[in-house]
Parts: sequence; C-alpha cells; structure tokens
Amino acid sequence: MPSLTEWKVPPAFQPRPGDYSFDLDKVLSSVVGLHSIIPPDAFSAETLGTERAGNGVLIDDGLVLTIGYLITEAEAVGCNIGDGRVVEGHALGFDSETGFGLVQALGGIDIEAACARLPPARQGSAIASWSAALADARDRSQARSSPSRNSPATGNILIDEAIFTYPAHPNWGGAGLISTRGELIGIGSLQIEREREGKAEHVNMIVPIDLLKPVLGDIRKFGRVNKPARPWLGMFSTEIDNRVVVVGIAGRGPAARAELKAGDVILAVNGEKISSQTEF
Repeated sequence: MPSLTEWKVPPAFQPRPGDYSFDLDKVLSSVVGLHSIIPPDAFSAETLGTERAGNGVLIDDGLVLTIGYLITEAEAVGCNIGDGRVVEGHALGFDSETGFGLVQALGGIDIEAACARLPPARQGSAIASWSAALADARDRSQARSSPSRNSPATGNILIDEAIFTYPAHPNWGGAGLISTRGELIGIGSLQIEREREGKAEHVNMIVPIDLLKPVLGDIRKFGRVNKPARPWLGMFSTEIDNRVVVVGIAGRGPAARAELKAGDVILAVNGEKISSQTEF
C-alpha cells in the first residue's frame, strides 16, 4: 500500500463539488491526518505498533474526533492539516465501548469545524465523501459509497447498528463518513472482509455519530467514560464457519496468562455454548 502522502482514490470515485449542495472543499478541510508515537514499553505497542497513522475530524475549536486505537497510550500526536502544516496535539482519551477517541490540538488550527453538526446517522443516508485530507482532500476522498446497517462483533468491540460502506476506502482509520447534506455521520473504525455472491470483498466499518453525544463530555473531562472499566481478555477473534476462532493474543493480557493461542476455537463461555461473535 502506498504511503499516506502518495495514495489517491481513483478519479472516477472522487466526489465532485457540483454534485452537492454544500461547500465540499470546506467540509473536507475539517478532516485532518493524525500521526501518533507510542512508547515501546506501552501495553498496546505489541499489537498496535509504536507508530500509527490515520485520520480525525475537527468537531470543535481544536478538538479532533478519531478512532481510539490510533492514540491509545500515545506520547506524541501530530495533526496534519490540508495546507501542509503539522500541529502538535494531545491525546485526551478514548471510549473502549464505542471506539471513539479525542485529540486536542495544542496550536491554532485556523479552519472551521465544518463537520461539527452531529446529526443522527440515519438509516439509508447516501454518502458524499470519506477523506484523509492530506494535501488535496478530494484526491483522497471517495464518493458514492453504499452504506448499510448491521450489528457486528469485531475484535474486542460489539457495536449495535454499526455502518458498513462499500467499496472500502484504503485509509479508513479515523476518517469521516459524510452525508450528502455535508454532515458527519460516522468515524471509520475497521476494514473487514465479507463474502458476497461467493466472492470475498472488503468493507469499512464505521462507528455511527449517534454514539458520541453520551460519552463526549466524559472523554473531554476524564479521558474515559466515567463508569467501571469493561473487562478485557487481550484476545482477538473472528467467526469462521459458525465457530469463534482466536486469531491473535496480546502478550501480557489475561488470555496469554490462560495460555490461549491463535487457532484455538472458543466452544463455550462459563458452560454456555457459543457459535458466533455476537454470542461470544
């Protein structure tokens, strides 16, 4: 895959300003690139790496909404603005249930939070663009994605009513999903593979913006949602042929201490049989 400064969406899939009633370039300017540095001894370094790159969307004065795994345990965060500037940022925190993360820019970002309107992510909303806004935002935006709703279980996250888009965008993490009305309706989380008509295809999973309002205040104030932490197994799993299969283990997590290994099949939890990610 090309570096973040090289890749571009093919012209046929890029959004065209004349197709929308809002100022496309102005909206896309609120999508910024993020680059995080994580200490080598951080708990998440083994599974997520010590250098992470993705995207975020400016939703308030210097406040950037992204996906949490990009900034987990980050000691330094850079916000790449579309005009080529890099502004230092601070990782405020993230919510482990929704996956949302917040970064506060420490320098002035003199662009309007064009995506600050946070409407419900309505079923069947058409998609205007999805962008990583490095240099020319339209070159890195994708129009005419087809959205659908589902209730997936992916990795350590189960989100009701997540949004899926196809075709998959090549730089999905933290990118903004924008409606044809110019409203931010979701943040890119994962790229997953699904089978359709006997063929494998990649789709993007997006966390709907509906889930942000209940957690936004706590993340800004405390760095996390103000309630007891969720248990974490330190295990990554997927569903294959109606079986839950372990595909990865965090080196210092509970699953590793229990001697679980990649390739193991989870048959039951506390004596209750399971056959799907959702049940797990």
